Amino acid sequence: MPTILLIEDNKDIRENTAEILEMANYKVLTAPDGKIGVQLAEEEHPDLIVCDITMPVLDGYGVIHLLHKKEHLSNIPFIFLTAKAERADMRKGMDVGADDYITKPFDATDLLNAIECRLKKSALLKKDASAGIDGMQVLLSATSGKEALHTLKEERNVNYYKKKQSVYTEGNHPSCLYFIVKGKVKTYRRNNDGKELITAIYKEGDFIGYIPLLENSVYKENADAIEETELAIIPRKDFEELTHSNVQVLQKFVQLLASNVVEKEVQLLNIAYSSLRKKVADALMFITRKYNQANNEKFSIDISRDNLAAIAGVAKESLIRTLGDFRDEKLIAIKDGEIFITDSKRIAGMLN
Repeated sequence: MPTILLIEDNKDIRENTAEILEMANYKVLTAPDGKIGVQLAEEEHPDLIVCDITMPVLDGYGVIHLLHKKEHLSNIPFIFLTAKAERADMRKGMDVGADDYITKPFDATDLLNAIECRLKKSALLKKDASAGIDGMQVLLSATSGKEALHTLKEERNVNYYKKKQSVYTEGNHPSCLYFIVKGKVKTYRRNNDGKELITAIYKEGDFIGYIPLLENSVYKENADAIEETELAIIPRKDFEELTHSNVQVLQKFVQLLASNVVEKEVQLLNIAYSSLRKKVADALMFITRKYNQANNEKFSIDISRDNLAAIAGVAKESLIRTLGDFRDEKLIAIKDGEIFITDSKRIAGMLN
């Protein structure tokens, strides 16, 4: 049963609206002003908030401002209640992050339809997009309602890349967002001596190339296909319209950006301060976490030694020597170039 937090200072409206929501099989929490409403949101973490704009103590704008400063509350769907005389403030409400608004006096059906719609979209956005072109449609349909990916699929607007083929290069301006339908892509940088450092590895179902789009800058790294790869192309204009029109989509990509930053910070710390054995162990576990999300016991890593060395930030010769040590210690097995993880617990233990 979804929980709705209703913040409304008018007692009659608050009680009547709560009764309507309870009849629709929602659990309802009520607050007579914004301050109490924020406190209830902190304590109960509701599935959706319906909030009046004009209230004593703390108005609706203040409520949504405080909620958006708290990461664990910022993604809760938020619907403003506003009197018809306040219609000029509706645009302001949407600009500060509200998902919808209902004018007072309102029809019960309109309110319930708006709540149901926002809860469905919120549920879709909480799901990780599955691999493949249909997985990306989950995100787009949840936010824009457009069958953009259906059109992409029908028009075969998918680029095909051979192993080692360049997707984009450092210094160029981005013209689109990429979505991996099939295959793997690495991003990397080179130092003045030409030594390569892989900054990230992407798999089916991942977006790539979104950072310069969000920053309105150029690519700061190169991207190559690791194997035969298929990339769906989303033009820059479509991406910008999507992020500008729906705050939840923008939040989704900001979350991806934050995760990417944290991952790179950990990688740089490991390269700077870890021993050779720990660097190689960390690279093996990084690949395992990325491609063995189902935690299958029998998992092998099919990646070139050059790429694995570039992830670990070590020389290829040092990597090969350390892999040999790990094989002798029965931490891994190597067959036909593939690396089989045989004791992931001991390898992970090196990272502590």
